[in-house]
Amino acid sequence: MKTKILILISSLLLFFSSKKEPYKIVITVKNTLKIDRQFETIELTKEQLNLADLSFYGVKNMKSKELLVSQTVDLDADGIMDQLLFQPIIKANSEEKFEVVKISKKPSKDTIENCYSRFVPERTDDYAWENNKVAFRAYGPTAQKMVEENIKGGTLSSGIDAWLKKVDYPIINKWYKKESEKKGTYHEDTGEGLDNFHVGISRGVGGIAVKNESVYTYSKNYTKWRTITTGPIRTSFYLEYANWKAGENEISESKIITLDYGNNLSKFEISIQGIPTISAGLTLHENDGKVTVNNEHSWISYWQPHEDSELGTAIITKKNHFAGQETYETTSKDESNAYMHMNIINNKVEYYAGFTWKKSNQFKDKLAWENYLNDFSKKIENPLLVKIKK
Repeated sequence: MKTKILILISSLLLFFSSKKEPYKIVITVKNTLKIDRQFETIELTKEQLNLADLSFYGVKNMKSKELLVSQTVDLDADGIMDQLLFQPIIKANSEEKFEVVKISKKPSKDTIENCYSRFVPERTDDYAWENNKVAFRAYGPTAQKMVEENIKGGTLSSGIDAWLKKVDYPIINKWYKKESEKKGTYHEDTGEGLDNFHVGISRGVGGIAVKNESVYTYSKNYTKWRTITTGPIRTSFYLEYANWKAGENEISESKIITLDYGNNLSKFEISIQGIPTISAGLTLHENDGKVTVNNEHSWISYWQPHEDSELGTAIITKKNHFAGQETYETTSKDESNAYMHMNIINNKVEYYAGFTWKKSNQFKDKLAWENYLNDFSKKIENPLLVKIKK
């Protein structure tokens, strides 16, 4: 009998000693700059966290115990969530600790898709995207074919269009529905903003080009698209273009465009082959604005009168990509652009492009906009430091 009791006790001790307590995953985020930081997205991968699927995970502030707004992303469309995103608020020269925690899969009622994008077949074949600050669109192959076949309503351009919104909630679906159902038009402002930004064949807000001798050449409309993610923190999508010629060079081009919550600038990650440098441009419209170049912080901006208001557009890149600038003015319609030249590194180039509209009340004037660009440049050159401890 004593032997059986000893065996039972030994078995229980072995069971409890072998049963591991679940470990904590602690994320330390450090800000090395002398400015407060927010609206910067931390990306945690399942490999970093040693988790098979991030669908049921969120992020908690360890000091306040607050569960933060987060977003999971399936990068390769295999049904498994590969990334966990969140946006911490970090004071100047300080750090905060966060914990990765299990949560219910059901999203919070407060978690709306402020960062949204989609293919728009009801308006030819636009691809549109937005967040709480700005909205954009690009043009697809049907719109190109309509122009080439002299059909009314088409658009032939790889330039990036800007939709000027005043509100912080999503408007893409609402504005397209109003237009398609003929209950109004997004070309008139009824309180939320409007589309009165002309692109034509210009570069719009960040379209790319290659200078061939004395003129710039560019691709046509995108040929393929794929939505990667939408949600409260980020929308991201893929566009592909048909090969195009710049002189004797044949160029292949695709891009991933990302727009995060709280940002006026979309991130462009360009995959390109056939040339060593590329240029991204800002349309000069009526050539009645002011081009500003900041070599220290690697940005260009164009501040212009815009109907009864003012508009600022900009492109920013990192120092290793920045290769100069040209204000290209011509009498050819829509071909005057302020260009940023960029080095292509390992067939890649990254930059940010976006805008502000004075009527949105986000920035009061040109100086406030340029201060934002300076801070944005500092942040991308000095990203938040992330340490993971299990």
